[in-house]
Amino acid sequence: MNLPGISFNEADGKVLLVSQPMPERAPVDRNMLRALLMEQGYGDCLLDEAAISNAANQCNTQQSTFGLEVAQRIDAVIAIRVELDDMTATLSITAARGGKPATVPNVLAALAQAGVVFGIDEVAVAQACQTGQANALVVARGQQTQDGHDAVFEALIADSVDRAPKLNEQGLIDYREHGDIPVVSAGTALMRRAPATPGVPGKTVKGRELPPIAGRDASFAAKLDGAETSAKDPNLLVAAVAGQPVLVTAGVMVEPILRLKEVNMATGNIHFDGTVHVAGEVIQGMKVQASGDIVVDGMVDSGQLDAGGNIQVAGGLIAHAKLHAGGSVTARFAEGAQITAGTLIALGDMAIDCDLHSLNQIIIGDNSPQRGRLVGGTAAAALLLRVPLLGSNKAGVTKVVVGTNPELEARYAALLTRIESEKAVEANLDKLVKQLKAIGDPKHMLERVNASRQHAVQVWGASLVEKQTLEHELELALSARVEVSVGVEGAVDLMFGHKPVPLRREFEAGSFSMDAQAQVLFTDLAGQVSVLAAG
Repeated sequence: MNLPGISFNEADGKVLLVSQPMPERAPVDRNMLRALLMEQGYGDCLLDEAAISNAANQCNTQQSTFGLEVAQRIDAVIAIRVELDDMTATLSITAARGGKPATVPNVLAALAQAGVVFGIDEVAVAQACQTGQANALVVARGQQTQDGHDAVFEALIADSVDRAPKLNEQGLIDYREHGDIPVVSAGTALMRRAPATPGVPGKTVKGRELPPIAGRDASFAAKLDGAETSAKDPNLLVAAVAGQPVLVTAGVMVEPILRLKEVNMATGNIHFDGTVHVAGEVIQGMKVQASGDIVVDGMVDSGQLDAGGNIQVAGGLIAHAKLHAGGSVTARFAEGAQITAGTLIALGDMAIDCDLHSLNQIIIGDNSPQRGRLVGGTAAAALLLRVPLLGSNKAGVTKVVVGTNPELEARYAALLTRIESEKAVEANLDKLVKQLKAIGDPKHMLERVNASRQHAVQVWGASLVEKQTLEHELELALSARVEVSVGVEGAVDLMFGHKPVPLRREFEAGSFSMDAQAQVLFTDLAGQVSVLAAG
């Protein structure tokens, strides 16, 4: 396009229209000037439409030479943003307007100036430069830390006795019978230990290393009788002797097994460091004491059994038999027996005139859902008593106590006393620290006293954590209940915690519990709730 007397000059990126008066020139308009700008290579520049319109008007009216800025050549603008956590960097490119476009070296230089030196995505940078513009495009990513894994212990034997009872959310033990005694031979692989891992460090886009949290390491338990680490692999636990594998925390023990046909006057009383398996009966007055389990295939007739683990009797317990187990006690039935269990008492049929004490639960009658019965005597369980029929019209008073754990309550009381003592020690040390600071520490004792105080604070803190744990366990007692699947007959003295509730009428199937107001409730199978009067 030929517009006489009109030309363009460029200086410092500014495009000037220069017009000389030409009487013979036909009138011009802004479209003609815009077309001329395009023709002369300024079409990609930032055009000032208002200035172009003004220039067209002055070209037609001005009688002297003038110059007017009508466009600007602008380079691409590169902006780098690094997030506050230094884990990502983004790129924004404002496209060039007739100026220099963004190039990969330009962007890399901008990243370096922003301190970004790690995790740069050069492919994304190249694509953004090729496109000519970008908006908050992620072009660098830090590397997240990978925390280490704690040490893991994997049992390699399918059949083993588990001495670490598993609790559900209600604090009840998930119990199952173990059946026959599992046996391993010397050299059998028992457990594999996967050591803790240190984790993988991370790194920010600015190159700062982020340390991971290492996994908590743990070794096999210090004392595992009958087991040893493999001579070829320190992370493999193997049986050192033949016997019964017993799963414990961070290990497996192998207990020797003493097998007897019967315990009678000929065998004498049995004291054995391991597991005792009696194929027959334990007859009157005989005693069996074992550090592991005791398994009796017959009956216990006024005998005494004391096991560090579980007691399993296939027959019944009669004639004032006495059983004490650190774990569970299971039998077909019990009459006139005294049973104490650290976890659970499970009697398949019934219990008559027995003294039963369990630190978790008592289950009676699972093998006889219509005939199973608890009659007479005392049954005390911390969290649950479950029985088809409770009490009898033909017997005396049946006493039931739930919601108390004497052992836990004693531990809690002792802990409170210890916490007060630890608190006093910390307070005295804190006072001594302040005194030393006030007098200038002439004997240079401050550092040692400070260290002692810090240790006292740690000990006190550990006790407070233990207190919270015990309080949670004690709170579970508030959810204790008595479940009857058939009903209640005769006289039953029911006690929730330390609150007695005598039952002197019949009840259908349902459950007894205590609410937040310490009221004892009975809920039938239809969901109807009634409040029972305390004695």
